[in-house]
Amino acid sequence: MSRINSNEVPSSARRVELGKAIRTVLLSATLLAPAVSAGADDAKLPLRLCADPTNLPFSSDEPGKPGLYLEIGQAVAEKLGRTVSTNWYKSYFGKRTVRETLLSKQCDAMVGLPLIEDFMGPAVIFSKPIAHEGYALVGARNRKLAGIDDLRGLRVAVQYQSTPQNLLAMRDDIQKVTVLSPEEGMTALEQGKVDIAFIWAPVAGWLNKTSYGDKYQIVSTEGDGLLWATAIGFAKASSALRDEVDGVLPSLGPDIAALFAKYGVPNGAPVKFGQATISSVGASEPVTVGQAAAADKPVQTAAATTGDAKAGREVFNGTCAHCHGPDAVQAERKIDLRLLKKRYADDMESTFWKTVHDGRPAKGMPAWKDVFSDDELRNVYAYLQSVQDTGGSN
Repeated sequence: MSRINSNEVPSSARRVELGKAIRTVLLSATLLAPAVSAGADDAKLPLRLCADPTNLPFSSDEPGKPGLYLEIGQAVAEKLGRTVSTNWYKSYFGKRTVRETLLSKQCDAMVGLPLIEDFMGPAVIFSKPIAHEGYALVGARNRKLAGIDDLRGLRVAVQYQSTPQNLLAMRDDIQKVTVLSPEEGMTALEQGKVDIAFIWAPVAGWLNKTSYGDKYQIVSTEGDGLLWATAIGFAKASSALRDEVDGVLPSLGPDIAALFAKYGVPNGAPVKFGQATISSVGASEPVTVGQAAAADKPVQTAAATTGDAKAGREVFNGTCAHCHGPDAVQAERKIDLRLLKKRYADDMESTFWKTVHDGRPAKGMPAWKDVFSDDELRNVYAYLQSVQDTGGSN
């Protein structure tokens, strides 16, 4: 992760691609919460750090492995003359986490948010940038990885519906193998099923360091939707605390760099890639590790039995509405399930079953096959069919 200038903010042209990865970035964020607002009279009060207990390399409740962002928070607290206490909170639901912690006054700052000018509207303000975060090429140490042309003729693992998948979609000279998570990409690389993994860099680096003996090179990439600034986010009313943190961040530069190395998170100079091609790769069944391509092997779905839409609505509003909105009413078009038919057309059903069975871990979507029966999921699908938008553009 490379350093950047404090006034660097992604242009509007990049926000569409950056939005795809916001959920993945949010899962990597660690929260800081002072007991009361910052100020001269309470400078010695503890900082309560809110963090996900099972989200390495970013945060963990393991005493010997607190995580990159939790340790950055601890370093900030020390510079501010405060002790630290930890408040554990699952970061699974992405933006919902920000609303229920940072914007609900449960925490005052969040380490590792994407530095996007209009992120969650004016409610969130940012510190000076602390690093970059994004995707990386992972391969053997003796392999040249200086650009996209070095991938010609190779089998490349890409995460489902990610910028790398879109970027390589039109390259017929590169064989794409779609995986559902960085972990799956690293496993495919280790098992010789792919030659390169083009995956989420922080997790790739952590796994390379802890599970693969630093066997692979991790090369950060730069381009639209591939790399963006990260910072510490605050609620709008916490500008005083933000200013205090900004005051100590410059002195923490060497410590932050050392923490990146400790957790294996790449921070070297990135390889420049061209503009990502926005394609419809998400509209078809992905090729996953161990499967043949869709053209060679039919997509397997649950039996096409009509479900109970009323029962499906009950399951949806009890579970799925957290992210997708009550009755599937959702203003964020990327997760508006009323648009499934427009996006996937005849592939709507196969995409539904693939997604709910296996999840999309890199985007914060869990696998539900071990939680709900196929009959229950079929009911949810029947309900979603009943709310599809049949209007104009998607």
